[in-house]
Amino acid sequence: MHAEVKGPLRGTAAGAIAENVIGACVHCGMCNGACPTFRITGDELDGPRGRIYLIKQALEGEPVTALTRHHLDRCLECRACETACPSGVEYHRLFDIGRGAVAEIAPRPMTERRLRWAVRVAALQPALLGALFAAGGLARAVMPKGLSFRPPPRIKPGPWPQGRQTRRMVILGGCVQAAAAPRFNAATARVFDKIGISLTERAGCCGAVPFHLEAAKPARAIARRQIDAFVQLLDSGVEAILVNASGCAAFVRDWPDLFCDEPAYLEKARRVAAHVRDPIEVLRDAQLTPRRRPATPRVAVHDPCTLKNGPGLAGQVEALLARLGFEPTAIADDGQCCGSAGTYSLFQPEFAQRLRVAKLTALNAGEPQGIVTGNIGCWMHLGAASAVPVRHWIEAVDEVL
Repeated sequence: MHAEVKGPLRGTAAGAIAENVIGACVHCGMCNGACPTFRITGDELDGPRGRIYLIKQALEGEPVTALTRHHLDRCLECRACETACPSGVEYHRLFDIGRGAVAEIAPRPMTERRLRWAVRVAALQPALLGALFAAGGLARAVMPKGLSFRPPPRIKPGPWPQGRQTRRMVILGGCVQAAAAPRFNAATARVFDKIGISLTERAGCCGAVPFHLEAAKPARAIARRQIDAFVQLLDSGVEAILVNASGCAAFVRDWPDLFCDEPAYLEKARRVAAHVRDPIEVLRDAQLTPRRRPATPRVAVHDPCTLKNGPGLAGQVEALLARLGFEPTAIADDGQCCGSAGTYSLFQPEFAQRLRVAKLTALNAGEPQGIVTGNIGCWMHLGAASAVPVRHWIEAVDEVL
């Protein structure tokens, strides 16, 4: 498929990325079978191939309407299509460029822009977000109608080990996770201390929330601050940058695209992205000796889309837990998205709930005593409707160590 980008992106690195991704598509349609929204509606424009056409038209100067935005909004950006594509089309790179271009060409109504602004403000202020979570009734009142909301459980993080180890890594604090579940990072620090690695926490957001809500400029400002801090830490001897929210890790790995037209930060972004690790990438080869049996050994492991479809880490958490005495249950589904997808569940509640019902049905088919996942959004989304407890898999590892 040939494309010739026109308008503001013509002659830019972002425009070249878009042309190359579109050019790799051979119209085969195999992506549609893997796409959660196409499987729900059967509408070509709700599948990756149709969305590629919509983005192509927008970038080539064709008219853009609310219908274009409607079908792009329905995309979860789960990247399942990329795993099915025989031509290696990097759909998510095109989608990020196309979504921003469409927002510039056909701005949203003021009410929609204000709502997105409010979500960004709340997400970037953990203290405010934590207060909303604590006030469950208030938070439920401001959620879009039709969206089931249950405040996440308030559990103390527990102790953070003293930095006594020779090996050092840094872990991203995050925004929503810092408010909803700071215990995830504390548990990660305890586990890593047992394999001889001290963790320090770098507070703040990765920029994914504002970027995915069409606020690219604030997202870049956030990313620049984090990049500068991470580069200094790498220069000081830090081995790696841990991110135990797989959605945030996916976005940090894409920081080079965020700065593809900004040479001053491009190389630094590439360096940082190359050092990003999900905790499973370190722990899968570590010598771990459990000190006790799991209290609830039967677990269903939910691999987030951002863990399996991007870095290709499907099944590795399950293998680690099995080594530690857990009994992962068989899950009879084909890896479909749970419907969280960052803020997607707020703005597309109907699709998000349908996908969650299907996912929980598959996860609970083996009658597990609990569900584990590796992303803050999936944890919140599944936990809001699950009959069995949902936790981060690192908590399960911390429990037996």
